Amino acid sequence: MKQFYILLFICLTFSVFSTRAQTQIHAKVLDSTNLEPISFATISFNNTSGVISNDIGQFQLQINTPISEQDSLIFSCLGYESKHIAAKTFQDSIVVLKPKSIELNEVMLFNKNYTVDEIIEKVEDNLDKNYGGTFQKSKLFFRETYGSTILRKSVKIKTSTIPEFNQELTDSILSDIPLNSYHYTEILGEFYKNKSEAKKDTVIKLNILKASELYDKNNEMTFEAYEKKLNAIVKKHVKRDSYFKIKSGWFGTKEDVDSSFFQDESNKKSEAFLEAEKKKEEDKKKNFLKYRKYVINSMERSSFVSEEASLNCIHKSNRYEFELLDYSFLNDQYVYKIAFKPKRSEDYKGILYINTEDFAVIRVDFKNVKSLKTFKLLGVSLDVYQREGSFIYAKNKTGNYSLKYAEIETANKTGIDRPFKIIEKNKHVKGRRKQNELSGDINFIAKNYSKRELVAFENETITAAEFNAYKEKADVKPIYLPAYDPEFWKGYNIIEPNKAIKEFKSIITEKN
Repeated sequence: MKQFYILLFICLTFSVFSTRAQTQIHAKVLDSTNLEPISFATISFNNTSGVISNDIGQFQLQINTPISEQDSLIFSCLGYESKHIAAKTFQDSIVVLKPKSIELNEVMLFNKNYTVDEIIEKVEDNLDKNYGGTFQKSKLFFRETYGSTILRKSVKIKTSTIPEFNQELTDSILSDIPLNSYHYTEILGEFYKNKSEAKKDTVIKLNILKASELYDKNNEMTFEAYEKKLNAIVKKHVKRDSYFKIKSGWFGTKEDVDSSFFQDESNKKSEAFLEAEKKKEEDKKKNFLKYRKYVINSMERSSFVSEEASLNCIHKSNRYEFELLDYSFLNDQYVYKIAFKPKRSEDYKGILYINTEDFAVIRVDFKNVKSLKTFKLLGVSLDVYQREGSFIYAKNKTGNYSLKYAEIETANKTGIDRPFKIIEKNKHVKGRRKQNELSGDINFIAKNYSKRELVAFENETITAAEFNAYKEKADVKPIYLPAYDPEFWKGYNIIEPNKAIKEFKSIITEKN
């Protein structure tokens, strides 16, 4: 009975919208045995363009051509039987896939008594053949979710000769800093790659067709935002002809920081780390195209296919232990399911799904086994404690494999626990410019989370002339959205947004 109500609720929630030559399909993919959602299921129209279901099984597919009686929707997922449904008559809000079991006699047909190490060796031998190519163009959708949560925020005043700066003012500053902040970036574009230069840095171009940034401008948790908040309060509470030097390496601007505070090498390194983080934020805003192109390319190049990737379970297989766990099934192809874990100092463990015919890795799920980066110096700390995700590949028209879907989640914890000093100076007085001084301790700890998703709807081989002919538009800017707008991506294929995105809206605040 409970499952019936679940199905009834989903049926009322999802629907199919059709307008002349355009059809938009919203539905959910479930496991037939337990009605659990199936993530990473591929939904394609006539085995050409297609989308991927999200982490709760939802998807939306846009069909921009007239649908005939011969057209089909194909649903496929690793470990499940594929399902073909006539596109013209499709009215379902739920698609149920049946798990595919493999009989012992089927295993005997394709298993050639390879050891697990021999299988991995064949994967490496066939990397160029399976993932090589020359020039490629991919139509893709990219989403980045960024969240930050402050776990601790404390500023304790030790001494102060500045009446305007006291514990009460400090507490008011802290109350203005939000505990939670979220930022969503979405891009629909065409990604050009010169894959013949794979041994070097891949030559890439990005044509952004449409882009959005969804966040609350009043809630930005960046180094620049903190600095602006503090400067605004300073202007409000102190003499107009005074200026301040803030000695902490966190709030201070370059022109106001007293360099004598950073005389020793350790302080210089600490300040350099914070300045690098601030510059990163500035570059994201000023060079939207360049930065997003870099992020998308770095996602692809962090896969096992690249020799430089830290996920090096294939190129440096001697550093890992492998275990053949089981066999699976995808699109009428048998698949080896192989677990890997590091022998000593490597970073990741995970599962490889390998085609038994051509030894292509069609999917890899990975997760770090230790912190990937740590930094701790003079009260400034960083711990990158989580990085996990998946890469899914599909065969294209040329017979090679192209990236179909990528998902990478990372999390880190940053902290600042150090003393600070604020010195008021005034040029319009006789004698020493130093007027007042405040000192105290600052203690901040924040947890930062990032999830990047990329789905390639279409992959095609292009010529060198086509690659060279496209010229990037460097001044592309995203559309700012203060709240989720379901109309923004109407008519486009995207990754179905989750509940958090759909419910996001900015908090309206009054300007002082």
